[in-house]
Amino acid sequence: MRRTLLITVNGSDRPGVSSEIFRACGAHPVRVIDTEQLVIRGRLVLAVLLEGLTDDTNLEACAEHIREIASTLSMDVDVAIGEPENPDMMDRKFRVTILGAPLLPDAVSLVAREVATHGGNIDRIHRIADYPVTAIAFDGSGLDPDQIRRQLAEISSSSGVDIAIQDQSLEARGQYLVLLDVDSTVIQDEVIDLLAARADRLAEIAAITTSAMEGTIDFQEALRQRVALLAGLPAGVLDEVRDEITLTPGARTLCRTLKRLGYRIALVSGGFTPVIAPIGQDLGVDVVRANELEIADGRLTGRVIGPIIDRVAKREVLEELAATYQIPRRRTVAIGDGANDVDMLAAAGLGIAFNAKPVTREVADASVNVPYLDSVLFLLGITRAEIEEADARGGTPTPRP
Repeated sequence: MRRTLLITVNGSDRPGVSSEIFRACGAHPVRVIDTEQLVIRGRLVLAVLLEGLTDDTNLEACAEHIREIASTLSMDVDVAIGEPENPDMMDRKFRVTILGAPLLPDAVSLVAREVATHGGNIDRIHRIADYPVTAIAFDGSGLDPDQIRRQLAEISSSSGVDIAIQDQSLEARGQYLVLLDVDSTVIQDEVIDLLAARADRLAEIAAITTSAMEGTIDFQEALRQRVALLAGLPAGVLDEVRDEITLTPGARTLCRTLKRLGYRIALVSGGFTPVIAPIGQDLGVDVVRANELEIADGRLTGRVIGPIIDRVAKREVLEELAATYQIPRRRTVAIGDGANDVDMLAAAGLGIAFNAKPVTREVADASVNVPYLDSVLFLLGITRAEIEEADARGGTPTPRP
């Protein structure tokens, strides 16, 4: 059985340190299994994991040689000889992303403890954003993400931070399909309420909307009841409402960055096409699905025509587009806030509840509870620095491994 040698070197950074350490390693019958180097404010930390090329490789001699070289470089060194790593465990790669505003140490501690309790190893911790939220990532191995999703959700709820865990294996890489709810997700408004104000039926319609989003009334029936209260409004109010809409902070950044990555984006809304379609065009999304209002003689009739986009239809759109674009379900992302989004979030590879109702958070893989939609990018492994770099050069952000 071939043993391993872990070398950790640290000290003041200067040219040539890494070269000398690896030269010393090369003088012995060993191979490199893993390595990582980090420089923080002029302080270098270099870790190298070696394995003997033969069962009787003298790792002690290699370790002593490296100690001598480190001493000549005025570097501190620590060596540890151990058993071979389990390759099956090494293949199980995961990433836990923690978002907080502020991010407090206790929450980080709880997450790290949960990973360790389930046999996972944290290989790297690094910050991926410092605003509008602080976001850090644990990259690790030896753990199936499904093992601790529920426990991390409980930590998220009790600690007031947002947490997501994802598979980092090769099959998780490639093009993604991202479905976004619109009302109270991409935009800060509820379009039906803006129309209700013009019909002087705001209180009645808002009450039905609340019941629908909380799941206490069927969405299709709720939509028909609300639209019936709009009968007689001139069709021109749709243009007026569209001009009033306020995008959620970060919506443009999210869509712009996803498009640069080559991801497919769809807006899937229980709202109305004349209002939603121009938003989709403005954001450069690929597909818009929403409800159609019947108009006769320049006025709303109070009826919806065609299929209604309800919670089942949203899931069906996800399945349809995944098939159309030949994107595996594990590389689909759904983002929403209400009961109408539950099926879509549950069906997606990564379902994200955005400032959502409790019924929605219960089925989601992750929740974002800050008012910035581009925080979702951090859950996809894209750092704030990469977003800003891409914006500055008009190019494509490439997430670091």
